[in-house]
Amino acid sequence: MNKIVLFTALTTATLLAGCQAPTGPFAPQDTTKYTLENTEKFVLMDAAVQTSVTCTGLQQRTAADGRLEVVANVKNREARRIQVQIACVFKDAQGFSTGDETPWQTLILGENTTEAVRFVSMNASARDYTIRVRQAR
Repeated sequence: MNKIVLFTALTTATLLAGCQAPTGPFAPQDTTKYTLENTEKFVLMDAAVQTSVTCTGLQQRTAADGRLEVVANVKNREARRIQVQIACVFKDAQGFSTGDETPWQTLILGENTTEAVRFVSMNASARDYTIRVRQAR
């Protein structure tokens, strides 16, 4: 008899626990794993370039016509020649893209060398930027 009562109690508790639906609204979960392009100025897009490439310096200046000019010193950390692709997304003062995005360009880095890569925005609305680097395809 005790087994039947215990079984009934456990079954009832399980059914009642499963009936409670979560209520909303929910706050968004904050994670930097997927927001690097919004928070960082130099982003390595895949695992292959994370071990091979680093940025040793970033410079930015505003030209006389109001356009933003950015120079990135990109360093090959390996003792072999590598080929990567690099692009720049220009953003407004609030961090949103101005629609001004450079095309991906191929960058060949000799072993343990550093190359300066220059980007210039197309219009004067750019105030910030993100430089993206990925493995060459």
